[in-house]
Amino acid sequence: MQALQVQTLSPDLSGCALVDLPVPPRGPGEVLVRVHAASLNFPDLLMTRGEYQFKPEVPFIAGLEFAGEVVEADPDSGFQPGDGVYGGNKTGAFAEYAVVPARALSKMPPGIGMVSAAALGAAYGTAYTALVEIGGLKAGQWVLVHGASGGVGLAAVELAKRLGAHVIATTGSPAKLAALRAACDAEAVILAEGRFREQVAELTGGHLCDLVYDPVGGDVFDESTRCVAFGGKLLVIGFAGGRIAEISTNIPLIKGFSVVGVRAGEYARRFPDRGKAIREAVATLAADGRLNPHIDRILPLSRWHEAYAAMAERGIVGKVVLEPGK
Repeated sequence: MQALQVQTLSPDLSGCALVDLPVPPRGPGEVLVRVHAASLNFPDLLMTRGEYQFKPEVPFIAGLEFAGEVVEADPDSGFQPGDGVYGGNKTGAFAEYAVVPARALSKMPPGIGMVSAAALGAAYGTAYTALVEIGGLKAGQWVLVHGASGGVGLAAVELAKRLGAHVIATTGSPAKLAALRAACDAEAVILAEGRFREQVAELTGGHLCDLVYDPVGGDVFDESTRCVAFGGKLLVIGFAGGRIAEISTNIPLIKGFSVVGVRAGEYARRFPDRGKAIREAVATLAADGRLNPHIDRILPLSRWHEAYAAMAERGIVGKVVLEPGK
């Protein structure tokens, strides 16, 4: 089978190569899936550099999530050959075949194609875990979503809107403002640069935001501490901006807000019943047509370098999906 393998860690993708490998063997409790589509996530890029918190031993097959068709499964797994499924693991998605634990897969929601399903799990699972499970999102609240042009950010914008929240979406790129406005239905799209607290205050009528969803960190996090309403939550999703921010504890004390870290995958592993409930909630919303992943581009796996380079250069709005075998 064809697979994208990270052979050595490197800052410039030079350690990655498209290779031919045997189809991986399936063990007890695992499912063998023929991968039809796999979506690129920011951690996939970080793992090629050894900069993500999970550091698999090289060589490894890249890719967090996919959608495909079951080839082999245990009789009591809940899956059978021919089932359409989506999900994934920490690695292994960017290949023609993948083996994952049965608990890491969900059946395809009705009416959702392979490309959309491949972009559903990680982004919307993170957004749901952060906003609903941990953030306690309620209809009518104000939500500030940073990095909204990325897959995880755009999923948070869409989910919050579908659940009745008022959303302010941000991007760090002036060139992406128009594209982001076209891709989402937030109340406002603003540039997360400098002192944006005044814009947030004006847009919310002085209320500020009940939830701040931050996959960026750095200067954006620093200014976000001024944008959280009393009793609100600043949700730390990641550090795509490159700098891990620090905060003086007197700031959340005086302003009465919480800073909460969100690791959606780890949350689901530690609390499998909640993880299952989150996956089912996302699948139901998708099946009802309320969630529609925004796909920036679809590329054959042979053009993996183009996909990774676009992510590294912040040239994507939404998700890039790779199709193995093409």
